[in-house]
Amino acid sequence: MLLKPCNKNLLRTAMVALSILILSACSTTPTHKSGGVVSNPRIAHFKNDTSAGNEGISIAAMGLVGVPYRYGGNTPAGGFDCSGLIAYVYQNSSGIKLPRTIQQMSNVGTGIGQQPPAPGDLVFFNTTGERYSHAGIYVGQGRFVHAPSAGGTVRLERIDSPYWAARYTEARRITSN
Repeated sequence: MLLKPCNKNLLRTAMVALSILILSACSTTPTHKSGGVVSNPRIAHFKNDTSAGNEGISIAAMGLVGVPYRYGGNTPAGGFDCSGLIAYVYQNSSGIKLPRTIQQMSNVGTGIGQQPPAPGDLVFFNTTGERYSHAGIYVGQGRFVHAPSAGGTVRLERIDSPYWAARYTEARRITSN
């Protein structure tokens, strides 16, 4: 089957990201206080991943790690802010059009409560005093991809790190139905 050049690049990126996910599944990560990882009852359910059929979303998000941050950015070529990254990934990996702001995204989908998260779920944080001021895409094994701030790049981080665990608000599942 012949693919368009842009589809080949997307496929190649997805395959690299999938390989990273598979290889990282062989490693272990501490879940106690030493090593910068904290135990927080609000994120305890992140130790038990599940599947909601959105793994393609998490793979696409991981393929964008390293893209520069840009306020208002919504493309790999122009950079991303957190909501631009999420909207881009959902639109291009699953055809789901999300609102442009984190506040608006916080009203879409269903909160997962204390259910185990699934790759592709949105994770929300309070980084400015507002309940929904930052978000990322959960990719499994207690990790999420996000576009953090000016001068940074899209990156993969642990949700149970002291900074993010203290600011975690909720996770929401977005489905195409």
